[in-house]
Amino acid sequence: MAKTVADQLVEMLVNAGIKRIYAVTGDSLNEVNDSVRRSGKIQWIHVRHEEAGAYAAAAEAELTGIACCAGSSGPGHVHLINGLYDAHRSGAPVIAIASTIATTEFGTEYFQETNTLKLFADCSHYNQIATTPKQLPRMLQGAIQAALHKKGVAVVGLPGDITGMDAEEITTATQNFNPIPVIKPSDADLSNLASVLGQHKKITIFCGIGAADAHDEVVALSQKLHATVAYSFRAKMDIQHHNPNEVGMTGLLGIPSAYQSMHHSDLILLLGTDFPYANFIPTDCTIAQVDTKPERIGRRANVDIGLCGSVKDTLQALLPLVNQSTNDKFLREQLEFYAEVKKKMHTYVEDTGDTDKIHPEYVSHCIDELADDDTIFTVDTGMSCVWGARYINATGKRKMLGSFNHGSMANAMPQAIGASLAFPGRQVVAFCGDGGLSMLLGDLATITQYKLPVKIIVFNNRSLGMVKLEMEVAGLPDWQTDMHNPDFMLVAQAMGMKGFTVNEPTGVKAAIQAAFQHDGPALVNIMTDPNALAMPPKIEFKQVKGMALSMSKLILNGEMNEVLDTVKANYKHIKDIL
Repeated sequence: MAKTVADQLVEMLVNAGIKRIYAVTGDSLNEVNDSVRRSGKIQWIHVRHEEAGAYAAAAEAELTGIACCAGSSGPGHVHLINGLYDAHRSGAPVIAIASTIATTEFGTEYFQETNTLKLFADCSHYNQIATTPKQLPRMLQGAIQAALHKKGVAVVGLPGDITGMDAEEITTATQNFNPIPVIKPSDADLSNLASVLGQHKKITIFCGIGAADAHDEVVALSQKLHATVAYSFRAKMDIQHHNPNEVGMTGLLGIPSAYQSMHHSDLILLLGTDFPYANFIPTDCTIAQVDTKPERIGRRANVDIGLCGSVKDTLQALLPLVNQSTNDKFLREQLEFYAEVKKKMHTYVEDTGDTDKIHPEYVSHCIDELADDDTIFTVDTGMSCVWGARYINATGKRKMLGSFNHGSMANAMPQAIGASLAFPGRQVVAFCGDGGLSMLLGDLATITQYKLPVKIIVFNNRSLGMVKLEMEVAGLPDWQTDMHNPDFMLVAQAMGMKGFTVNEPTGVKAAIQAAFQHDGPALVNIMTDPNALAMPPKIEFKQVKGMALSMSKLILNGEMNEVLDTVKANYKHIKDIL
């Protein structure tokens, strides 16, 4: 039997290290599906929605280096878009196979016709369509190279009629290359940075995901400089652990200690970060930035010194040039303040809540205590993200995935699918909001179909919690944020997984423990307090004013009970405001 284009596609994906294709099969993908079946070297994961497949592939790519998803003509392409946007903005190397209508129908407004070149242009580094058998291997090789080295999505459009044709060999390479260069600044730039660092006594090192593989170098530099170390959400799991100088996260979901450290510094060193929240970075200090992409330097802050290099290579070259500081006053002051912040955060854990108003801080604390040292966590965008950011601690082996750059709802559950398939021996825990889980609820069936032991914790506050908070801070009464939910425990059981519902704080730890010990997928539906707030690292007067205005409007609208519930649920925050 002659090798078809579909066979060639599958063979090249296997050789590139791709283990599975996440897709909904159908018409223009059928030849590829059949080739996967006959190959036996790659797995076809039948998701219920292509968006879930793209999220799962993105999670796998972040954890392993590359992954693949597919969508068939028209609707399948459009369904991929949100997950691919998320993958692309996260820098996850994902190959997307966009199978299309037959080449003979191009340009005729045929049934399910979409223009893949236009459709995927904004969420890919590579985006081409193969209209002859000889184009496919060259395009696929180029797509894989682009995804690996530009870090993001590569789309190969593949008409259904081409997939069944005989494959053609090419004279250019079909294998993939993944060389890892050493990238460091010039000796003059390094010498200048070392000199500037030596002239400052109050230094904060702020790490992004680009510093993930440089933990030891970051710690060594911080100790030489007696500098504090703050980090973004994406960098937390890689930088927080075994780091005596860390002072936590900053940003919208951060805590006051990191914010204060940065704003009391006379120099900030930004390492491998494209942190988007410019209002959290001070404007009255010296700022140095290190990044592999020079075009990013200075676009988030008023940078004085910019260096091109990978964080690990740069710090290894910089460390011998930096003298040991003898002044640790700033570091001691910031660590003392950090200890106070952590003590206040624990008061939110100690107050566990009431019936159907369980405090989410306590839930997250219990998960942190009970989860394995190498657990992979996924977090939905919104309040679930806050509780994961603040209460799940790094160990050096744990990972945390989320829609940190694209900020989409519904990411946690499908990302857990990709994580569990990529690492079947590791515990995978998804922090799901009730809003996020509802959006892609059907793919719970994918979890049970493939017998994935994913543990889903539903922070069921019966509302779009983050949106509600945003409205209230802006002085608006929350409206159309309430969720009318099904019984998620019964939904889980109907899907074939173990289900729990927790209404009382006293039942939280036992239910989570039972779910973790269950040999298979499990969902824990926890009725959390809908009025629990996530206070920002720095509370501005206009935010207090906005909240007061919002509460006043609710009172005038006769909703006094909700106002009282909000006050009772958040009395703990008074000490933060003071």
